[in-house]
Amino acid sequence: MKKYLFPITFSLILGILMSYLLISSYDKADSITVSGHAETVYYVQRGVYSNKENMENNMQEFTHYIYNVEDNMYYTYIGITKNKKNAEKIKEHYKNKGYDTYIKEKITDNKKFLTVLGQYDELLSKTNEEETIAVICNQVLSKYEELVNNEY
Repeated sequence: MKKYLFPITFSLILGILMSYLLISSYDKADSITVSGHAETVYYVQRGVYSNKENMENNMQEFTHYIYNVEDNMYYTYIGITKNKKNAEKIKEHYKNKGYDTYIKEKITDNKKFLTVLGQYDELLSKTNEEETIAVICNQVLSKYEELVNNEY
């Protein structure tokens, strides 16, 4: 009995250590949405702010914008589209107005929002008028607030 005590104890400690390392590696892994109707969506980012008050002060000139809090930072977005060319068009629209923007890819699985976004993408792809692009961006952001933000 004594000769089996060390191998059994060693095996238990090794098993606990290996399972701890395996589980802790999953905590650090990026998660992806697994859904039949999830799609890549392009967000046109305006800026990143360290606090909400600073964000609100800097975003006053925009009638519609959305924001996400990630790692205690406020990321603001002023355009959303499913089409990379439309994202470039929105970015160029804001560049002409004097704003620096960035395009970020994210995965969205809200089916209602994706349907509405597809309809607005069709309109956006057919226009180059600055005012129309601004109206479409505001409508998309409004629908995002209605359909996605209210979901949570």
